[in-house]
Amino acid sequence: MGPAEIPHRLARALATQLEQVAPWDRDVPLPDLRVAEQPWIEVNPAVDPSPYLAAADRIVAGRLDVFGLDVALESPPRWNRDPRTGIDAPLSFGKLLNYRDPRLVGDVRCLWELNRHSHLVTLAQAFALSGEEKYVATLKAHLDSWIAACPYRLGPNWANALEPAIRLINWAAAWQFLGGLSSPCFADSAGAAFRQRWLESIHRHANFVRGFFSRHSSANNHLIGEAAGLYVAARTWPLWPETRRWLSAAAIIERETLRQNAGDGVNLEQAVSYQQFELDLVLLAMLAARAHGARFSAALEARIEAMIEFIAGIMDAGGHVPAIGDSDDGFVVKLSQETDFCRYRSVLATGALLFDRDDFRARAGRLDDKTRWLFGKRADAAFAALARKRRPARRLFPDGGYYVLGCNFELPAEIRLVVDAGPLGYNTIAAHGHADALAFTLSVGGVEFLVDPGTFTYHPDGPWRAYFRSTGAHNTARIDGQDQSEQGGSFMWLRKANAACSFWNSTLLQDVFEGWHDGYLRLADPVLHRRRITLDKQTRRIVIDDTLTMMEEHEIELRFHCAENVSVHAAADQDGYELRCGSSKVGLRLPRPGTFRVQTLHGDYESPAGWISRGYARIEPTTTIVWRARLRGRTRLRSELQC
Repeated sequence: MGPAEIPHRLARALATQLEQVAPWDRDVPLPDLRVAEQPWIEVNPAVDPSPYLAAADRIVAGRLDVFGLDVALESPPRWNRDPRTGIDAPLSFGKLLNYRDPRLVGDVRCLWELNRHSHLVTLAQAFALSGEEKYVATLKAHLDSWIAACPYRLGPNWANALEPAIRLINWAAAWQFLGGLSSPCFADSAGAAFRQRWLESIHRHANFVRGFFSRHSSANNHLIGEAAGLYVAARTWPLWPETRRWLSAAAIIERETLRQNAGDGVNLEQAVSYQQFELDLVLLAMLAARAHGARFSAALEARIEAMIEFIAGIMDAGGHVPAIGDSDDGFVVKLSQETDFCRYRSVLATGALLFDRDDFRARAGRLDDKTRWLFGKRADAAFAALARKRRPARRLFPDGGYYVLGCNFELPAEIRLVVDAGPLGYNTIAAHGHADALAFTLSVGGVEFLVDPGTFTYHPDGPWRAYFRSTGAHNTARIDGQDQSEQGGSFMWLRKANAACSFWNSTLLQDVFEGWHDGYLRLADPVLHRRRITLDKQTRRIVIDDTLTMMEEHEIELRFHCAENVSVHAAADQDGYELRCGSSKVGLRLPRPGTFRVQTLHGDYESPAGWISRGYARIEPTTTIVWRARLRGRTRLRSELQC
């Protein structure tokens, strides 16, 4: 905690205590309904309406998907209930509610996902595409029930500022799909009364966010999200005099995006999913600004372009992006109902149109519906007309600490290996980082073979949370069963390993990476880990040399986490393993220093090992190959991959 943070937290704690007993439900000023609106989203682009109507019909029927969980919505929905555990959170003062206590609120991330109201956007899209009243009727019923069930500042939906901010963004999209102030659903007296209730809640949301920004927060992306929500609200509803003050959120977006993302485009939380989440937030704010003839700075736009370049650089030929760091599957606003929608390809498609980047278009592969909703009927023609400019994806991201080895990029014979030699995470507690120094992922021909297993959950599953962020859950070396960095809680690290690249060279014949980390220098007998990875592009052979500088004896582990659709077989010569996925295969040979043990663990609870999480609150078995040996003194271990 920095010197500026302590007085800030003390002042906020005092203000919160006073606020708890002060009257707060004052009248909201009347909106000026004569203001001319300028929509920043396309109401009726060239999309196939059928998946949107089907999704909306399911909501009308009382069914909703929350992180893969089929939720039956009651009538009215239980907005303060976690759909995963069934626990009802209390309607106590939100800012003092301990939402991290699973006994009190369940899995708050699942509860919040329901209350971000992305499903209201789906209902509004269906209305825009069909004009059918049933979609508006359900939307009105849900909004009215939410306002009644979640009184201002009470309960888990008023516990922080990010959730109201994201709710504002989803409400803004739904508002525009309905037709804005002049929507036919507001035409009669009942509709006008509903509009007034909604606008009052919008005003309260915006002022709540503005007064409760997450300054000095460990959840750094929260501040960007809060500022983006307030800015989008100001551009969508310029109906009150204080709207001009809400526009000052643009300065926070500028400052924090530049601060939290390195010049090479890597998000400093070292979490790729959060990078995509921040991109969505800032891109939506940029589009809202442009609709009103405003622009963010050239420096911010250049940083956003670099962030998209990083996504393009680590994406393999099959569109897979390594699950580096934390992920909670968060959508800012869910605009696409395509079954094959990929959030990473989508941000590339959006970036292609924003920055006139044909290389982004090529990596995106096609135009997705989310980008169509954002850019309207002109999107398809503009996407197809991008000038064909050959620009290879960047492979070096030294500020963030990522290096891409490979050959035949974007071709069927591609080898892509992403190595992590970056810091643990952002600022003191590195909340969303994982203990993954010198870990790597491998895909061949767009098929994932060795992966980062993901995140699984945050709050209610402590042992699983600890495992998925541990060194043992990554393709690197573990010493004496300990993590490189010491965990201090679900979103905290007590000691952090330092890592860096000490050598990089790329030629037509080979790529070479060498890096180190000091996480195990804290041991009674210090151990320095160096890893050198060499790819021979002609023979398609990868050599991994792990050098451990130590004096005494230690238990050394090397772990190789396979994708869930990869089968593992003993090699014909009994000198390693063959990893198979369809017609693709990779050979793995492990070190043979004398006495060693090798296990293949599949869905093992005891270790744990052999698990992968492809989405929040979802887990399934896979195979982890674990090599172990007790070794003394300076040691070099060689593993080989034949692709």
